[in-house]
Amino acid sequence: MTVTAVRAPERPAHRDPNVLRWLGAYTASMVGDSIYFMALAWAAARTGSASGTGLVLAAGSIPRALLMLGGGVLADRLGPRRVVIGSDAARAVLVLGLAAILVLTAPTVGVLVAVALLFGAVDALFLPAVGALPPRISPPGQLARIQGLRGLAARGASIVGAPLGGVAVAAGGPVLAFATAGALFALSLPLLLGLRIRPLPAPVEHGGTVAGDHEERAVTEEKPTARQDLVDGLRYIRRHPLLGPLMIVIGLSELGFVGPLNLGLILLSEQRGWGAAGMGWIVAGFASGAAGAALLIAVRGRVPRAGLVMCLTVLVGATGIAAVAQIPSAPLAAVTAAVVGLFIGLAGALCGALVQTVADPAYLGRVTSVSTLFTYALIPLSYPATGAAIALWGTGPVYAVSAAVCAAGGAVGLTFTALRRAELPR
Repeated sequence: MTVTAVRAPERPAHRDPNVLRWLGAYTASMVGDSIYFMALAWAAARTGSASGTGLVLAAGSIPRALLMLGGGVLADRLGPRRVVIGSDAARAVLVLGLAAILVLTAPTVGVLVAVALLFGAVDALFLPAVGALPPRISPPGQLARIQGLRGLAARGASIVGAPLGGVAVAAGGPVLAFATAGALFALSLPLLLGLRIRPLPAPVEHGGTVAGDHEERAVTEEKPTARQDLVDGLRYIRRHPLLGPLMIVIGLSELGFVGPLNLGLILLSEQRGWGAAGMGWIVAGFASGAAGAALLIAVRGRVPRAGLVMCLTVLVGATGIAAVAQIPSAPLAAVTAAVVGLFIGLAGALCGALVQTVADPAYLGRVTSVSTLFTYALIPLSYPATGAAIALWGTGPVYAVSAAVCAAGGAVGLTFTALRRAELPR
């Protein structure tokens, strides 16, 4: 008589103490981020220089763009947990140090720019590493749920962080707000130190090519340089049947979506006479839809035909983007924004889950750095072009073009058979 081994069922991510420790640390960091940016804006405004305020708020994006890919290399070389711990510790020291400086003296543009540059540099290390952690703390079947939980944490941090930062600024000025942010960064450290890290699996083969030129080169070279690791990571993405198409979808959909949601929405609200309140409701509608998508993924854990559904939801969300600029009333625009948030949020969660599950974990820091580079570093550079285009042609045409670019991401994704047929692990 033969005995068939039965695999023990996986513990759901929302009941896994290891995942919950990571989620708690991530949430604390994200809330700290929101409070930090709120405090930085207020401190910059107190310098009395409008140009200086703009310089302070833009400064952090420069090292973030320049160092993001290097951050991915560092996460893969040292391990993502070490990099995340070091990043949060550095941010805690930096922000608490700024709070101490502001107790003794008034903020100056020079000091705030220096802090923003350092914070942006640390962010460039943190973002790829935190995205590379989930496969190290959970089995593959739970990675989609983790993406949903991560989305909920990010939305919750935005909802809680901005008001909390405002209360801190009102109660004790930027000093108290910076101190609160620093304390939250420090709070994440014991949670991260308690994580149990899973060993890396063996390299996977894709289309006859070993998913790791790093492994092939290791036969002849014991210690590849950081530059060689970066080149290997980019080559790995290009050769992978799913990761390359996913990066195209991410780049196009973000390029068509971020401008209208951020800068474009401000100008649209002014033109329609909706004011700040109307804009607030529209942003809240989008956030609610995106939170609903994250909750759906967190509860279900898996969506059949994930690649196909991801591409189709991008197309539906793009249609909603074009519709927002044609709607005359703020309440109806808010409802439309909620639909856009639901579909774009679902597409983003599925895209993140596919990246997490198909990428070799040994390369995940570099893979995450490329996808994050689009979202956090390169796409914001489209803001000046978006503003200039709206000034020339108005919101309607610009929203239509942006929607077409976003839709192109979903349409291009559909042309790749491997992506259309991509599934999440059961």
